[in-house]
Amino acid sequence: MTSMAEPSVEAPTLEKPLDAESELTGTHNRIPGVAAARFHQVLMLSVKLSHVNGVLLAIYIEFFTLLVLFTWALSMDSLDIGFAVSIAFLTLSVIDWVALSQLSRRRRSFGPVAPTLLALVPLRALITIVPVLLPLSPLWVATLVEISNFALTGYVLDSLWGEPFRLTLTRLTLKSPKLKGAPPLRVMHLSDFHIERLTRREEKIVKWINDLRPDLIVYTGDLLNYSYLDDERARADCVRLLAQIRAPLGVYAVPGTPLIDTPEVQAVIYPQAPHIRFLKNETIEVEGYPQVQIIGLTCTHDPLLDAPKFDRACADVPPEKFTLLLYHSPDLMPEASRAEIDLYLCGHTHGGQIRLPIWGAVVTSSKYGKRYEMGRYQEGKTTLYVSRGIGLEGKGAPRMRFLCPPEVELFELRGE
Repeated sequence: MTSMAEPSVEAPTLEKPLDAESELTGTHNRIPGVAAARFHQVLMLSVKLSHVNGVLLAIYIEFFTLLVLFTWALSMDSLDIGFAVSIAFLTLSVIDWVALSQLSRRRRSFGPVAPTLLALVPLRALITIVPVLLPLSPLWVATLVEISNFALTGYVLDSLWGEPFRLTLTRLTLKSPKLKGAPPLRVMHLSDFHIERLTRREEKIVKWINDLRPDLIVYTGDLLNYSYLDDERARADCVRLLAQIRAPLGVYAVPGTPLIDTPEVQAVIYPQAPHIRFLKNETIEVEGYPQVQIIGLTCTHDPLLDAPKFDRACADVPPEKFTLLLYHSPDLMPEASRAEIDLYLCGHTHGGQIRLPIWGAVVTSSKYGKRYEMGRYQEGKTTLYVSRGIGLEGKGAPRMRFLCPPEVELFELRGE
């Protein structure tokens, strides 16, 4: 993939209206992960914070530096100790600032610096101040502060610079009596590109396609980053990526979240990739592999609206055919299980994107919360796989992944 010119740091932040279907049904007022949900409200707040300029950020950091200085000086009864700790705090906060500001210059990610930095600085102040207020010996206080601050710095650097580009390939085998006598079918599943600019993450996807040579490729939505829906460069880069995604038995795609894959985005991008079969509430037989029927649905994030579309799309599928459902979200799993869909592929949750040890995803934007947060699930005869996706959300949300690297899946479907 040809390298691109150095990208601009600025990104458009204009609000996009909801599509007509969402406006008419009011789904954005009721469905988690869409328009008026808490997660979306936080995203909109982060957009406002992204306009905080460098001078205000410097004052903000200086305020917390002084807070650290006086807290330590009073607690330890030593101004010298207060100065030393506050200088260390200031140094690490500046490192956070630099790490964030260099991301776009190094073609890693292209989000605003301010929202993430505004969250990191008080967090760093908290872990620096709290130990000195505890009834501990000076040695234990110093140890806790040092370990926690270095751990936070490691987390920041890895989640910004490392893990979002640690693309993983998940291989799975699924056997079905419906495929008896048919040759194995290798299906690559991609989801949630969220293109800002082409990076080495997208280059690796193309390399894997060329090296692994899947028979069939499916894509389950969210083409562009939420901050870049109107950005011509992002759209052009997305078209360039799609042009390189090809497979002998075809490439099939469905739209993602209505706020991301808007009608305008779909109309601009998919006509420039005519080799991709774009499915909207329809069922199609895989040409060259008639044992598999693909059901492709549009997603409103409201099962009350999407379940009838699903029922109509699969009504005439012969029961002996292997059914592959493509839908952006995992929220149709109960309906898919009742219909005995063989394989259901989706994304949307990003696996939570930022996960906690043991607990897992903090936010999934799914109607069912953590029930289908990522990975493989089996209900009845239906296998669901929720991809961690490839890109990052957008707006002022941190371009971070933690314990949740981006993912491409390669399924081998074969007869028992």
